[in-house]
Amino acid sequence: MPAGYDSLPSTSSGAGMFTRAKSGSLSFFATRRPWRELLSHPSSYSRPYPLSVLTSRLRRNLNYFRVNYSMIILFILFVSLLWHPISLVVYVILFVAWWFLYFSRDEPILVLNRMVDDRVVLAALGIVTVVCLVLTRVWLNVLVSILIGVAVVLLHAAFRATEDLFLDEDEAAEGGLISVVRSTAPPPRDAGGYTNPF
Repeated sequence: MPAGYDSLPSTSSGAGMFTRAKSGSLSFFATRRPWRELLSHPSSYSRPYPLSVLTSRLRRNLNYFRVNYSMIILFILFVSLLWHPISLVVYVILFVAWWFLYFSRDEPILVLNRMVDDRVVLAALGIVTVVCLVLTRVWLNVLVSILIGVAVVLLHAAFRATEDLFLDEDEAAEGGLISVVRSTAPPPRDAGGYTNPF
C-alpha cells in the first residue's frame, strides 16, 4: 500500500449485534419531559368527559410522558423495596440497565442491524425487572407497587389536559394527531401563460 494512505477500519461481524444507531429520527426513542410540565398548574387539569376525551388524553399523555411515567413507577417500586436488602441490590443492578438503555440514551438501539422502537425497549425492561424481583420473593411488594404506580399514572393521564402539549411531527403522527391533506390548489403558471407541469 502506498505511503500516506491508511487502510479503512475493519469492523467485526459481531459489532452490529447490539450497538447504538445514529439517526436523526426521534420516532424510535422517547424524551423525558420537564417535571414542571408534568406537574403543571391546576388549571391544566379537568374532568375527562365524554369518553372520547378520556381515550384521547390517555393515548396522548401516555405517549408524551412515558419516560416520566416510567420513572414514577420505578420510584414507587424502589420505595417498596427499602426493607428488602437483597431485592434492593437486584433493583439497583436493573436500574443501571434502565439508565443506560432507556433514560440516558439519546439515540435508538440497533439490534441485528434493525432499529428497536423505544416502546419495545420499555416493555422488555419492564418484564425483566418484574421477573427478577419476583424471583427474590417480594412478589407482593412488586404487585402492590406496580398497581399503585399504574393507578397514579392513569389518573394523571386522564385528568391532564393536552391542549398545551407540543408534539413534534413524528410524535404527533404516532398519536394520530396529524392528518395529511393533499393540496387542491391549481399548478402555478409561468410568465408565458402555459401551465407548468412541474
